[in-house]
Amino acid sequence: MADVGEVLMSVLSTIRVPKPGDRVHKDECALSFSSPETEGGLYVCMNTFLGFGSQYVGRHHARSGQRAYLHITRTRKKEDDNNSGSGHPPKKKPTRLAIGIEGGFDVEQEQYEEDVKVVILPDRQEVTSDDLATMPDVVKERVSLSMAGIMAADSVSHTLQVQQWDGEVRQESRHAADLKQLDNGLKIPPSGWRCEVCDLQENLWMNLTDGKVLCGRRYFNGSGGNNHALLHFQETGYPLAVKLGTITPDGADVYSYDEDDMVLDSKLPEHLSHFGIDMMTMEKTERTMTELEIAVNQRVGEWEVIQESGTTLRPLFGPGLTGMKNLGNSCYLNSVMQVLFTVPDFESKAKLGHGLLSGEYSKPTPEPGDENDQIGIAPRMFKALVGRGHPEFSTNRQQDAQEFLLHFINMVERNCRSGSNPSEAFRYLVEERIVCQQSQKAKYTQRVDYIVQLPVPMDQATNTGEELRCAKELQEAERRREEGDTSAPTVRAQIPFTACMAALSEPEVLTDFWSSAVQAKTTATKTTRFASFPDHLVIQIKKFTFGLDWVPKKLDVSIDVPDTLDLSALRATGQQPGEELLPEVAPPPLMTPDVEVKGILGSHGNDEDDSLYSPLLCQSVSPVLDDSTVSQLCEMGFPLEACRKAVYYTGNTGIDAAMNWIMSHMDDPDFSAPLVMPGCSSGPGTTPTESLSEEHLATIVSMGFSRDQATRALRATSNVLDRAVDWIFSHLDDLESMDVSEGGRSAAESEGGRDPPPGPRVRDGPGKYELFAFISHMGTSTMCGHYVCHIKKDQQWVIFNDQKVCASEKPPKDLGYLYFYRRVAE
Repeated sequence: MADVGEVLMSVLSTIRVPKPGDRVHKDECALSFSSPETEGGLYVCMNTFLGFGSQYVGRHHARSGQRAYLHITRTRKKEDDNNSGSGHPPKKKPTRLAIGIEGGFDVEQEQYEEDVKVVILPDRQEVTSDDLATMPDVVKERVSLSMAGIMAADSVSHTLQVQQWDGEVRQESRHAADLKQLDNGLKIPPSGWRCEVCDLQENLWMNLTDGKVLCGRRYFNGSGGNNHALLHFQETGYPLAVKLGTITPDGADVYSYDEDDMVLDSKLPEHLSHFGIDMMTMEKTERTMTELEIAVNQRVGEWEVIQESGTTLRPLFGPGLTGMKNLGNSCYLNSVMQVLFTVPDFESKAKLGHGLLSGEYSKPTPEPGDENDQIGIAPRMFKALVGRGHPEFSTNRQQDAQEFLLHFINMVERNCRSGSNPSEAFRYLVEERIVCQQSQKAKYTQRVDYIVQLPVPMDQATNTGEELRCAKELQEAERRREEGDTSAPTVRAQIPFTACMAALSEPEVLTDFWSSAVQAKTTATKTTRFASFPDHLVIQIKKFTFGLDWVPKKLDVSIDVPDTLDLSALRATGQQPGEELLPEVAPPPLMTPDVEVKGILGSHGNDEDDSLYSPLLCQSVSPVLDDSTVSQLCEMGFPLEACRKAVYYTGNTGIDAAMNWIMSHMDDPDFSAPLVMPGCSSGPGTTPTESLSEEHLATIVSMGFSRDQATRALRATSNVLDRAVDWIFSHLDDLESMDVSEGGRSAAESEGGRDPPPGPRVRDGPGKYELFAFISHMGTSTMCGHYVCHIKKDQQWVIFNDQKVCASEKPPKDLGYLYFYRRVAE
């Protein structure tokens, strides 16, 4: 074997020192979830700075020819080394809505001892820092700089963590420095405060301009206050108020009504002193706004039941039982991916699949006292990949699990343009049948979907007794639970699952339906049925909604979701014998009264057919929109053009329909772009074939349609992929008879010589299902709180709570958010 110094000299030209901007992967193997903490440690290539576990470093050497690797191993420090004494220090309560930072929710900050040395392959010769000291200066300098640079550089995972969510980064108010205070002689006592309007004694705010003590805002559930402090600002314009009861020598809650946010006031001691309050002598008597929000998001009843924290859970280890580390509010991703990799279509030899299914990382953590935790895997690279370029999923803020599931399915659709597509396991067709009540003629359309969304009919609650109707009793129970009183009753509305399913089975009345049969608006009924049944059915319980004042809220309900489902009665039947169809005539376009519209095909065409409008016509016709509805939407904070689109695409049918359109299209890339009428060019000088996304075309083609059909769909929907997919499935009959060339042959040339264009690739079978997984959410909003999932494996329910994987004792099936069913083989 050659002298190690000579070997180092021979590979010196391949050893690099990291520069600013170099991505150093020193926390995770590129091909597995090995890390410096796992057995064998991590080998970082000293040229590419990619990390590899011990089982993969040889493969990288063989393929790349690289020989020099920095071998990093970490072992947990002993308890005495951490100066923790005997036992573990008590965990501090969170004081900030944040993850992994001082005062935030606890994320374990591990203390390790590191061992670092250079390893030369293929013989795995080792070089320590002491060995370098005896080598020639040129070798010692280059290798030492490279080692120091790699160890000092921020790892890729650390760079991602810098984006961590912190919900309470307060800024100095622009009013604080020059706030005018009235010399009205008012002095505020140190206690005994009451609202000057309604005598409320809690949630009181003192205006820092005139010293008025008034109650805070009323929350969606009726608690909080009576809005008197807010009304006072609206009358006077005095912007800053301090929450009485939160004042301490360290500060207080200060709210700026003008800036509509919690703020900092660097002159708070001076502003309080103006009204006789000595900040240095004040003691905290009421919870801060942050503490209140944290308490609400950790409601004892919901958190304990869903996490099964009232029972001793038996930890599980082995293949398919691997925990996932929380990367800072990544529990939504962890829960969704755990369930997806239970579906056979998604089981693969990819990195994440191997990490979850192999059992290689399903081992107890060596940390004493945390025997329920696993070593698990930290899906940093996966999260960076699926979130890249997305305004929400690229951050470390909490997200909606249902939205992430659809985002991931969409990614799979885009990247499975050939070969098998695992998302087909969830894809199904929906048939919508609309019957004009005046003519009794019908219209059938089909669209593709992946998730069944069920509303929660609160008026169908079975426990509508006094305990549910009494708001004060509910608020008192909630207050007691937040203060740690476990004896406080949990009052939760009980909704029958059948009532939720009624939204699928019962006809919906359309009061402003434009009937092509009678050429006028009339009443119609819409019935929704399954045109195909998927292999795996996903059901979302729509717990997140809006109150009457459009304030987001979560419905705290219990639903008796069944273990088995038979949806056979919801199978679509298509056109009935003797049933007449509505004529394919478009409704009159929305236009100004003094403009006569004549399309190139007169008044005929399909609903969204671009042939109805000519490009020149579109430039001169502006749709008539309900200004009051547009204004209402704008007042809610939505962009003007998005509001105009919402009103236009819902046919001026009112605020509810327009609001639903906005909530369904907020993620559209052209959400805020100017309104363009269907079939019109997007700007002067464009042609109908310009600006079509090749990626969108390829996505639709991968679903079994021709490029010409995909082009027509995108052209009819302003090049928006989601709308184009809906359009194409609602125009299947038209597309099958398209007189366009396909594959170099015209329709006339190939008539009788080819099959009709294929429809969407959907699997179909019996509509009988069994529950195998569900995802639950704890907290008041999808933007905060926590997700866990329960999965049935070998007839045993298992709870996956990030790194904790245990046998479930009482799976809370009635409190789920997303439910996953698989087809029962007959």
